[in-house]
Amino acid sequence: MDWIDRFAGLSSLEPRVRERLVAQSQIVHLPLGTVLFGPGKSPENLLLLLEGTVRVQQTTEGGREIVLYRVHAGESCVLTTACLLAYEDYSAEGIAETEVEAVAIPRRVFDDLVANSQSFRTFVFSAYSRRITDLFHVIEEIAFQKVDIRLAQKLLELSKGTGRLKATHAQLAAELGTAREVISRQLQEFQRRGWVETARGEVTLVNPAALRNLSEAA
Repeated sequence: MDWIDRFAGLSSLEPRVRERLVAQSQIVHLPLGTVLFGPGKSPENLLLLLEGTVRVQQTTEGGREIVLYRVHAGESCVLTTACLLAYEDYSAEGIAETEVEAVAIPRRVFDDLVANSQSFRTFVFSAYSRRITDLFHVIEEIAFQKVDIRLAQKLLELSKGTGRLKATHAQLAAELGTAREVISRQLQEFQRRGWVETARGEVTLVNPAALRNLSEAA
C-alpha cells in the first residue's frame, strides 16, 4: 500500500496516473512551527497531509490574527488549491502546529492532471468544495454566533477532554476571530460563574458541564 491509498478520493485513479503521482511527488517532513506558505508567495506544490496538523490564519491590517481553518491528516489545503487553480499568490499563512508529514505534488504535475485526468480532477474539486463549505461555517459563526457560545465550544474543543488547555487570551482571540479584550472579558465572566480558572497561558475547565450546556445553545 502506498500513500495514495490514504486518500479515498484517489482510489479510482487510472493506473498510469497513480504511477505518475507516486513517481513525481515527494514525501516531506516538516518540524513543528514551520511556515509552509505566507502572503505574497506563490504555491509550488499541492500538499496532501499524511500526518500532523497545519493551521491556516490571516492577519488583519490592524495586526490581529484570525484562524481560518486547520488541515488534518487525509486532507489538502483549500487555499493552496485555489491559488494553484487561479495562478494567484497566497493571502494567508499556513503554520505546522505539529510535526507534519505530507506529499508534495509539483505544480506542473497538478496542472497536467487537472487538465487531463477526470478522476484526479474530481478528487481536487470534491475536496475543494468540502473545505469551502467549512469556510462558510467559520464566516457564519464569526458574523452571527455570540462570543460566549463560541468561546465555550472552543475551550471544550482545545482541552480535548483533559479539562485544561494551554492558550493565551490572544491565541483564543485568533481562534475566534475577535479582539483579545473581548476574550479576556468573557473569561472573567466564566470565572465569576465558577466555570473556569485562568492562569498565565492556561485555562482550567472547572465546570465543563456548564460550558457544554452553553455551547449547545447555538
